[in-house]
Amino acid sequence: MSETGFWELAQRDPGRLALVDADGKRHSAGELLAGANRVVHGLRALGLQPGDTVATVLANEATMIEVALAAAQAGLYLVPINRNLAPPEIGYIVSDSEARVVIVGPQAAEACTRAAAEGGWRDPAIFSTGESPRFRPFAELIRDQPATMPDDRRAGLVMNYTSGTTGRPKGVRRPLPALSPDQLAQRYAMFLKLFAIPPAEGVHLVVSPLYHTAVLSFCLNHLHNGDAVVVMEKWTPESMLATVERERVTSSHMVPTHFNRLLGLPEEARRAHDLSSLRHVIHSAAPCPVDVKRRMLAWWGEIIYEYYAASEGGGTLATPGDWLAKPGTVGKAWPLSEIKICDDAGAPLAAGQVGTVYMKMADYRFEYHKDKAKTDSAWKDGLFTVGDAGYLDSDGFLFLCDRKADMIISGGVNIYPAEIEGVLITHPKVRDVAVFGIPDDDWGEQVKAVIEVTPGTATSTVLAEELRSFCLERLAKLKCPRTVDFIDALPRDPSGKLYKRKLRDPYWAGRDRHI
Repeated sequence: MSETGFWELAQRDPGRLALVDADGKRHSAGELLAGANRVVHGLRALGLQPGDTVATVLANEATMIEVALAAAQAGLYLVPINRNLAPPEIGYIVSDSEARVVIVGPQAAEACTRAAAEGGWRDPAIFSTGESPRFRPFAELIRDQPATMPDDRRAGLVMNYTSGTTGRPKGVRRPLPALSPDQLAQRYAMFLKLFAIPPAEGVHLVVSPLYHTAVLSFCLNHLHNGDAVVVMEKWTPESMLATVERERVTSSHMVPTHFNRLLGLPEEARRAHDLSSLRHVIHSAAPCPVDVKRRMLAWWGEIIYEYYAASEGGGTLATPGDWLAKPGTVGKAWPLSEIKICDDAGAPLAAGQVGTVYMKMADYRFEYHKDKAKTDSAWKDGLFTVGDAGYLDSDGFLFLCDRKADMIISGGVNIYPAEIEGVLITHPKVRDVAVFGIPDDDWGEQVKAVIEVTPGTATSTVLAEELRSFCLERLAKLKCPRTVDFIDALPRDPSGKLYKRKLRDPYWAGRDRHI
């Protein structure tokens, strides 16, 4: 009898709390299991078979988790779609993934209505969890369906679409494993042991949108681990601290932007809540400035773990002790994983030399859906890359410099924006920052910084010069922004991911970049 795996645990103890929805509704494990089972029966009634695809355009709501659990035990591919995408972007992913069913939430109903009309969707059955004159109600999918465990259960997978920072997004697709859903669930729970999280540790808090790879993965991993999950829909630093105290949260998965916002609170607000229940806070997705990480560790204690991975796979792990010994590292390779740094020709580089990060995990393989050329270009000698630049130190710890696509080449010198952003974010008048290269006829590229200032700060040419001087005191002159612009709010999605292309691309219209 296993101590992990949602389906087995829910049948054994159906009255246990499993989910607190964004609206505060509490769901027992038995209720969540019944909902997921009804979805399986409903999808099968529509004729879906193992290997078929279901797409969701949903908020952080119980239906999203029920559909994910349903796909995971019916041998289906689940494609979570960012509900903030434009209609053509949603339409492209639905069509490219060949989704047979699309489940839409009220927040995305208008965009999906346009996507369906403009894209000429004919094949998928479309259901809405809200009121929609065009789509069928989600209640119809599960109406009169039994809550019993389905027969012929088979493990399904999530097929996330990459963010498309260098082109149209592509689905990261893996073969369906020859495992039962319960066996795969136990493996997912076992992954949490990397972070020293024991079975049934307590309560996991979801603070970012579930359409993101890691956010949904950690949510499901914790359900399989026997933990309850609390879901937030709209994150604010104040509401997170209050939720941690109220629900006695033990773990969460965050990004550095969350840390910046939390540290921006007044001291009295930061000290107003009891955070003693927290045991494991895990972060990834973007480089975390060293000063920001130090301040979070000083506040929350040595409970902050960092890892490096991608939708395609991973990865590395830095425990709090690892990071304090080697500030800035994203850690060493996971068990059964391998990390290599290679030059542009694919030759391995020595410790301390910056190159492209390649990695693998056992015989783990993936392909980009319908894009053999992109798949082939990502793999080399059994390892793959997502285009990040970094180096390994002599002890095998990985340090990331930046995404290779974001690297600035000025006068033949490689400049990594993340390093500059990590300096500027420590200025007391800077709330958020993006650094990127813009055309320069003499140097090829010059460094541009776009700044979102803290509330109440007036922008001016004097402030711009103050920020440039701040950089000059801490960085080589060639790395310092030649120009500084100000913006009301940087273009980030709700999870904190920065859409740097929206800022950079207008400068490069009609011109070719080095990457």
